[in-house]
Amino acid sequence: MGLLEGKNILVTGVTMNTSIAYAVADIAQREGATVVVSAAGRAVSLARRVVSRMDQAPELIELDVTNPEHLAGAADQLRELVGGELHGIVHSIAYADPEKALGGAFLSTDWETVSQALQISAYSMQSLTMALRPLLVRGSSVVGLTFDATVSWPTYDWMGVAKAALESTSRYLARYLGPDGIRSNLVAAGPIDTVAKKAIPGASTFNDIWGGRAPLGWDTADAEPAARAVIALLSDWFPATTGEMVHVDGGLHSTGA
Repeated sequence: MGLLEGKNILVTGVTMNTSIAYAVADIAQREGATVVVSAAGRAVSLARRVVSRMDQAPELIELDVTNPEHLAGAADQLRELVGGELHGIVHSIAYADPEKALGGAFLSTDWETVSQALQISAYSMQSLTMALRPLLVRGSSVVGLTFDATVSWPTYDWMGVAKAALESTSRYLARYLGPDGIRSNLVAAGPIDTVAKKAIPGASTFNDIWGGRAPLGWDTADAEPAARAVIALLSDWFPATTGEMVHVDGGLHSTGA
């Protein structure tokens, strides 16, 4: 019997097969879950092709977290696919304009660009969870993905600020949803060579940092360690854990210079 046997899970932000979200969806199915994946805009056709490579291609819905109509209809779409209960949401959604908000542009970024990054990368965890709350049952788990924003990183700039907002959002979701038995946690992964990471100017410096400092070492081409942590938090093995951020980064967060 798998860790997620009988559970219905939504995994957002599936793009390439190198992404953590893809690995989560794949492992979740192997652990017995019924998985639905989501993507937005031009990424929908890409996601459909990518998930078709899985042993069992999950259902896919279009879900743009900046579109009120998409959010309003999300619960009904999932109800048709998995019934009246949802046991887990994986938030793997982030975006900041790479030319205006990243790569050293922090001091000159305009508010419109910043607000877009905050809405897509942080506020969406709350808006998506609230849109799907009618389906969430006691024992459900919301798990987001972050890149530890308790410190500043070179070139990460306003995405770092957005991730800090995401981390706070998760804590407040934990506070307000806890009485209903719904958990909210984050996995802080080390750098993975995804499409999103490659869009960040100078992101290759992260590989050098992890290569020199992570006590356990770190493989930037392997999303599975982070995905396994997400699966564990979706499962019933952490029934009293919420508002937490689990580091899956080879231990780098624990080291100094």
